[in-house]
Amino acid sequence: MIKKLFILLFLMLITIYLVVAVTAFNGKPDDETCTGMELVINDSINHGFITKKEVLRTLNTKKLSPIGKKMGEINTRQLEEELGQHPLIGNVECFRTVGNRIGISVTQRVPILRVMAANGENYYVDDKGHTMPIPNSAANVAIVTGHVDKAFATKELYEFALFLQDNPLWKAQVQQINVTSDKELELIPHVGNHVIFLGKPENYEDKFDRLKTFYKKGLNEVGWNKYSRISLEFNNQIICTKK
Repeated sequence: MIKKLFILLFLMLITIYLVVAVTAFNGKPDDETCTGMELVINDSINHGFITKKEVLRTLNTKKLSPIGKKMGEINTRQLEEELGQHPLIGNVECFRTVGNRIGISVTQRVPILRVMAANGENYYVDDKGHTMPIPNSAANVAIVTGHVDKAFATKELYEFALFLQDNPLWKAQVQQINVTSDKELELIPHVGNHVIFLGKPENYEDKFDRLKTFYKKGLNEVGWNKYSRISLEFNNQIICTKK
């Protein structure tokens, strides 16, 4: 009985402590001044498109820097919306932290293709299927050349890029994607002095399964530079052109 009373009393004290702590944190006067920001740029090692300096510059340009303002005057939703309009930012979360500070967490957009089209257009396609401008630092992704418009890039080529993302071997092997006037794909590999003709952008699994088998049982035997062209266009066959 005494043990149960002790446990009950302990739980009551813990509950009272949590209520007081939460009330004290949330009940801070809105007229206290923001003392600073805690800014985090996610995945900055792999993608250095956005820097803390750029985020601060954006806030200062829009006169939205929270530092020095009253906590009650700071609209975190507005900060998220304004920073979210930056062409290289994918997601923003703003929140209050202890010590009258504002936390800002920025997630950068992730490019999966770079388009350098024959019509002069130059942009990235991100992992959501949207175009994005070229930042100051380059991304290590396949380059698309030839007769490609934005509609083709953000649909057919985007779907092909997702296939490459899910297959590390082919992601590492495909260096360049050239789009012909008939909207067929020619691939330039990192390894091997040949062109891989994919044909229409479809049936990727089947085509690359055939290519993988040919790499293992064909090129490993005769040499990787024997052919100038390897065609996967037609089902159940591979057509090679000798140099």
